[in-house]
Amino acid sequence: MAKKPSDKKTKVSKIIQLLEKEHPDAKVALHHSNPLELLIATILSAQCTDERVNIVTKTLFKKYRTPEDYVKADVKELENDIRSTGFFRNKTRNIKGCCKMLIDKFNLQVPRTMEEMLELPGVARKTANIVLSHAYGVVEGIAVDTHVRRLAQRLGLTENEDPNKIEADLMQIVPKNKWMRITDLLIFHGRRVCTAKKPNCAGCVLNKICPSAFTFD
Repeated sequence: MAKKPSDKKTKVSKIIQLLEKEHPDAKVALHHSNPLELLIATILSAQCTDERVNIVTKTLFKKYRTPEDYVKADVKELENDIRSTGFFRNKTRNIKGCCKMLIDKFNLQVPRTMEEMLELPGVARKTANIVLSHAYGVVEGIAVDTHVRRLAQRLGLTENEDPNKIEADLMQIVPKNKWMRITDLLIFHGRRVCTAKKPNCAGCVLNKICPSAFTFD
């Protein structure tokens, strides 16, 4: 029998409560000092670890400081600068496209609304949610990355595979004032405990309420 939304709301509140105690240091791991840097870092984080992105951006953000810097950059040079993050040609194309639109349409400013963020080349809801929430405190949804997707499924919070549908499911059961927080908590828990290949169910604070607990042995 499928769980009622009210049951899932109670469950997700308990999950958040337990994860807050387990990961009080949970926060966006991408190093940045302004909205543009966070946008670039989030684009680079696709199919790449945040640790690797932070290594690359330590030099990148000293070299390129404005949207104009990225637009004027030699394509091959920028590709080489971000090569180690993977998919560097596509990421270079998206970064240049984003920055050109920031210049042409948004007065050099990273947009503050979901609708405008989604106009930027290569920006889907996950990237938009991360930038809006952590750069501006604007919460319009829940960022669903690979960790959030995996944990939401394992915890029985969604049966969907599509990130947008998973986001919609979570938005129905997670209190809006926790939309930004649950992403950070699930990401940290996904990295430290509920890993993709070998989750540590025995050491997990959620094992008593997780339907997937101890099924990976």
